[in-house]
Amino acid sequence: MRVGGLLVRHEVRLLVSLALWVARRTHGTGGGRAFGYAGGQGAMTAGFAFVCLVETVALSVLLRDWPAVHAAVLFLDVYTIVFVVALHASSVVRPHVLHMERGSLRIRRCVHVDLCVPLERIASVRRELRMTHERADGELNVEVGSQTTVTLELTEPVTHVTFLGRRREVRVVRFHADDADGLVRALGRARV
Repeated sequence: MRVGGLLVRHEVRLLVSLALWVARRTHGTGGGRAFGYAGGQGAMTAGFAFVCLVETVALSVLLRDWPAVHAAVLFLDVYTIVFVVALHASSVVRPHVLHMERGSLRIRRCVHVDLCVPLERIASVRRELRMTHERADGELNVEVGSQTTVTLELTEPVTHVTFLGRRREVRVVRFHADDADGLVRALGRARV
């Protein structure tokens, strides 16, 4: 798929997430137990959206004498605010999902990451708070606010498809969950 198509698909997914958030619904959690990860980023996202709103008002005042430029910049500024709110909404409506009957853990981050890990491939799971992450072959770090709280080590690799469609084999997955202890306990029970 071409980059333009990927970007359009990304924008559509964000807008769908915003609609789901307004309707208080989730995406892809049917029959599974959801574990959120958006709790720690809500205040930061609200602050960023507020800064964008202040910029929108300031530029509207500064550009009021140039109607064509004002209209174009106003459109871009309003879309930026919608984009920021939709990013947060996608984190809320697309939580991690533990599907017992399917035997899988779905690890997600906004609309960017969606990795399905079969439970039988999990060699170990532990609660591990990490604030720094170095890139390494065979590892995937799905950070929220620059931190991860759960580490999975796999018996055999799973395929992660990046945002631009590149495929990577990963054997270690680190990700953030608001209730990391509950997720680790649930995974421990599911693997028995």
